Amino acid sequence: MPTDRPHIILIITDQQRYDTIHALGFPYMETPNLDRLVREGVALTQCHITAPSCVPSRASLFTGHYPHTTGVFKNGDQWRRSWVEQLNQAGYHCVNVGKMHTVPFETPLGFHERYVVENKDRYLEGRYYFDEWDKGLRARGLVKQQRELYRQRPDYRESLGAFLWELPEETHSDMFVGDMATWWIETKPKSENPLFLQIGFPGPHPPFDPVPRYAEPYMGKALPLPQVSEAELAGQPPPLLAMRQHNHEVDHDSVVHLLNPTREQLHKQRAYYYANCGMIDEKVGQIMQALAAKGYLDNAVVIFTSDHGEALGDHGHSQKWTMYDVVTRVPTLVWSPWRFAGGRQLDQLCSLMDLGPTILELAGVAPPATMEAESLLPVLRGEAWAGRDYVFAEHGRDGTLQEAEFMTMVRNRDWKLVHFLGEPYGQLFDLRNDRGEVQNRWDDPAHADKKRELLDALREWHIRSQVRTRAWAEPWR
Repeated sequence: MPTDRPHIILIITDQQRYDTIHALGFPYMETPNLDRLVREGVALTQCHITAPSCVPSRASLFTGHYPHTTGVFKNGDQWRRSWVEQLNQAGYHCVNVGKMHTVPFETPLGFHERYVVENKDRYLEGRYYFDEWDKGLRARGLVKQQRELYRQRPDYRESLGAFLWELPEETHSDMFVGDMATWWIETKPKSENPLFLQIGFPGPHPPFDPVPRYAEPYMGKALPLPQVSEAELAGQPPPLLAMRQHNHEVDHDSVVHLLNPTREQLHKQRAYYYANCGMIDEKVGQIMQALAAKGYLDNAVVIFTSDHGEALGDHGHSQKWTMYDVVTRVPTLVWSPWRFAGGRQLDQLCSLMDLGPTILELAGVAPPATMEAESLLPVLRGEAWAGRDYVFAEHGRDGTLQEAEFMTMVRNRDWKLVHFLGEPYGQLFDLRNDRGEVQNRWDDPAHADKKRELLDALREWHIRSQVRTRAWAEPWR
């Protein structure tokens, strides 16, 4: 077994649901390369994010602290620090190819090299920012498919964000990032120092825009589609219902949410979304081949995950900004056959940010004592592991979640509670008997004790968090 500090390759997709990998129990997908990582690696099947949107989730992952500690509560909040700086100082050559979603976009964050690719559809924040992908398209005289052009289509408001990629295949954002990562691996001289390579795919974040050869097979599949009842909607808190209506009236990321979509519309949206995931799987395979050919995989840890999930109409919602498992639960795979016994699927609770101290310890760096994330290295090595008692997520008011000042989630294995600051309403789900999170038990007197137990856990967590992180946060206030 290799004993030297490993090369660490961290692959992060954007907005990828847990149920998008064949080997993790979703037979509708064709993901041979991710299936290999499952088969030969460790799958953390109950890994949950700390915030249901990109920037706060990523800031949490790359600092090891919750959003209320980082101060990054929503997309657009400034995010300039990360533990990549510690890897850099410890002698790792740190490279980012693709999306990181720092604010500002080109924040160094500890990387020696950054090849920035941002959201596929930038409209407000960074609308005129010219990233590596934009430059590549411009050099070929091409105009990127984007919201302004999609809006000219007669079917725009009925498409649920699903549009074929009509430009050359290699110019698609996920193809571009995958090819750029492979180019970097193949052409850059291999340093004597260990490598930390972060690869950020923009997809399957909307618009859902697969190339034709991937869209066609998924359009031919009989896919599971959401069933949303009026009773379920009636049990949702007012901010979620208001957001649902807002997403119908205002397009976000080229998606106009439909309140009563047809089965055909839902099927196309899901088919295109899954096709986007399949395209990323293809590029992961090519990246693994390039890493092997260059000799990196002889001593490497490859990690695959996503920053949050995607509703796709489940619970009557679009995209993220809610605390349902389809949003908070993400695929998380750790592959290093010479280091960790493979073929394991672990269902204990963990947090996405727990990857931070895990990576630091792999690199021989001691995580700061103030870190709220917990290293997964012992369980990856096969030690006994109970997992977290609770996972937490939170989000502030933004341009989409407009009628909630602050939303917080606490979840254990059997129950989930969603708290809205200063409001009498909330959500309470019995996950053992209601895995689909359909029946809101918040006002059910039969579960008042469980509601109080989870509210107490929420209060205790927040108090302990403030005490633990004071030394980290104080110099930056």
